[in-house]
Amino acid sequence: MAAMSDLNRQKDDQQSETPEVLGEPSLLEVVMSVLAAALGVQNAKNRERDFTRGNPLVFIAAGLIFTVLFVLSLVGVVYLVL
Repeated sequence: MAAMSDLNRQKDDQQSETPEVLGEPSLLEVVMSVLAAALGVQNAKNRERDFTRGNPLVFIAAGLIFTVLFVLSLVGVVYLVL
């Protein structure tokens, strides 16, 4: 009986992981991961998904674009205040 429940658990784990393992992350997933990482609130499940499915160059490029936009928005706010 215990062996049967172990097999069912393994089967459920494999089925729940199958959609996450296939393919690269979408643009929305990349943007949300970069924003969450920038704020420091990235959860372990999403971080693991990014490291297993994602192309590092996509995340690096998205991070650089986010950083440039963030700095430019800060500069813009400072110019508006002055």
